[in-house]
Amino acid sequence: MHVVVTGGHGRVALAASRLGTARGWRITGLIRRPEQADDVRAAGAYPVLLDLATATAEQFAERLVGADAVLYTAGAGLGDAPGRANPVDRDAALTLADAAQLTGVRRYVVLSSMGADRGARYPKDPLVETYLRAKGEADEHLMSRPFLDCTVLRPAWFRDGPGTGLVRLAETTGTGEVDRADAAAVLVALLAAPATAGRTLELISGHTPIEEAVAALAHPADPQPPR
Repeated sequence: MHVVVTGGHGRVALAASRLGTARGWRITGLIRRPEQADDVRAAGAYPVLLDLATATAEQFAERLVGADAVLYTAGAGLGDAPGRANPVDRDAALTLADAAQLTGVRRYVVLSSMGADRGARYPKDPLVETYLRAKGEADEHLMSRPFLDCTVLRPAWFRDGPGTGLVRLAETTGTGEVDRADAAAVLVALLAAPATAGRTLELISGHTPIEEAVAALAHPADPQPPR
């Protein structure tokens, strides 16, 4: 499988690239600065320069030729003005979806954020609220596109631990934390499980092995007959 990863130099993206390469996948990492290329290569991915904030659908499409899937891990984080989101947090994800349609790439897995909803409220920090709303709007638009097989992952607050391999993955998990390494492993497992398309999932640390947690959502148990 050939996967194009946006935000290819991010910590989650680099971890996912290493895991995807270990599965025998070809990984292309989109990066903004040339000095990021060596780290992307070290993770087993092929670096390609592209500024997500300004790229057109046609420019994205050039990078998607021959790809089987997109992993959107890019996120600009907090901007400099409440109510004005960075294009990477919303617009670029939608433009990339346009490019996916142009090139016939259906599988699209998104790294979002817990609390990302169109009506997100975060009165303690208007910048956080702007970021979450932008991510939520992107998630909603992507999930509504009939030509995409989209899965959205909304992890809780990140930790920098090595990963436990044990998570709770569900439409609603409650609050918590999760290691970046585990989030990366879940994203890769979701890419390999196209039956999870159409799901928006929250993620925290838990007690279920990652592959088992993803498999349970991809192939839910048959309902028991009434007694």
